[in-house]
Order: sequence, then C-alpha cells, then structure tokens
Amino acid sequence: MMNHHNLTTPAGSGGEWIGGEPRVLVFDVNETLIDFESMNPIFERIFGDKRVLREWLGHLIMYSMTITLSGLYEGYFTLGQGLLKMVGEIHGVHVTDGDVKEIGQAMLTMPAHPDVEQGLTRLKDAGFRLVTLTNSPANPGGPSPLEHAGLAPFFERQFTIETVRAYKPAPQVYHLVAQELAVPPSTCCMIACHVWDTVGAQSAGYTAGLITRPGNAPLPVDSLPRPNLIAPDLPGLADQLIRRRRP
Repeated sequence: MMNHHNLTTPAGSGGEWIGGEPRVLVFDVNETLIDFESMNPIFERIFGDKRVLREWLGHLIMYSMTITLSGLYEGYFTLGQGLLKMVGEIHGVHVTDGDVKEIGQAMLTMPAHPDVEQGLTRLKDAGFRLVTLTNSPANPGGPSPLEHAGLAPFFERQFTIETVRAYKPAPQVYHLVAQELAVPPSTCCMIACHVWDTVGAQSAGYTAGLITRPGNAPLPVDSLPRPNLIAPDLPGLADQLIRRRRP
C-alpha cells in the first residue's frame, strides 16, 4: 500500500520537499486558470439568480465523478447540457436549446483570472515545466478555452480526460500525464483550486498546491491528504514554489 504521508507532508522550513521536488506543474483549467463566474450574467438572465451557476457546477462535478465510478462515460459538454436542463426542472425554469448553446459557447470563451499571466510568467522564467490537465474536452472546431484566454503559449502540453475516458479524480487521469511526459509522479505537482483535485493527485503520487479562489478552501480533515502549499492566488503560489526550489 502506498504511504501517503510522504506525499502530503508540507515542504520543510529549509525548502526541501518531502516525497520529491516538483519539476512539472500540472494545472487544472476551469476556475483555477479561467474565470467560471464570467458566466454569472447568463445564469442571472435564465434563472433569475446567478448563484445557480454554482449549483450547476456542483452537479457537473458530482455527476462526472458518478459516471466514472459507475464505469460509464459521457463527454463533459454533453453532460453539462443535460444537467442544465435538470437544474432548470428543479427550479421550474424552461431552459431552451438557445440557452444551452449560449452557455456552451461561454464555456469555450471564458477569460483568464487577472493574476494568472503574472504567476505563469514567474514559473516559466524559473524553469518549471508547465502542462494542463482538465475535465473539459478539446475543441476540434476552434480554439480551446486556454487558447481563447491567451494562456496556451505558457504550456508545453494540454491534457484532457478524454484520452482515458474517466474524470478527475480517477487515478488513471493523473498517471496519464506522468506516463506521457516520462517522469515519476513524485516530480509532478497538481495546481488546482479544488481540494477534490489535489486529493486525487496526491493519492496518485503527486505533490499539490491549492489556490483558494472564492468559494474554495482547504479541507481540515487530518486523515486526508492536505495540499503541500496554499495561496490565495497564482503569484503567491509561484513565489512559494520558487522559494522552495533547490538551487
């Protein structure tokens, strides 16, 4: 059985990582790099309450995990469209095909968080390898959300769960990245704003950094893996990673 302690103990005060120093930074995309709440006005118009965006996103996370645990698979956008109509039924709101199309387009064109470019620049200049790993599919008909947000040049690879047909935090998703890059999982660090993502990555042998975007926080349960580093934004996390890197 894997010893999780070595993978989840925070880096020591002297700057050494316990369990392996990260060389490859694996970034989640939605919410971590790009701003989901840019869609608030659409949900306000359709449902009369922008908070329904968070409700729908929670369902999207829960049901993506559900179908993976059930041995099933459906694409992220198709699942999201079905859940939009389900949430509409819950709230007694008729969600039209036009509404679904508008939200689908918005998911492809969300802007980057304002702090992201600065943080990625620092990490790239410091010599880290940067890749992304997202539940969202590729967009064969046009630019990916990352490309639209102007962030794609920072990353050497964009990985999607479509390759293994299982959603994060399934372990095979994280193993895919390490295997494709031909590096040990212990040299990979998952950067995300969701604890479920950092827990999944750490259980697969990664270290992890948590960005506490609004609506996200550490999970204070001692028996579960905790992020090695925590910061409120990407530049803050970048400073910690660079400071703890061996010469």
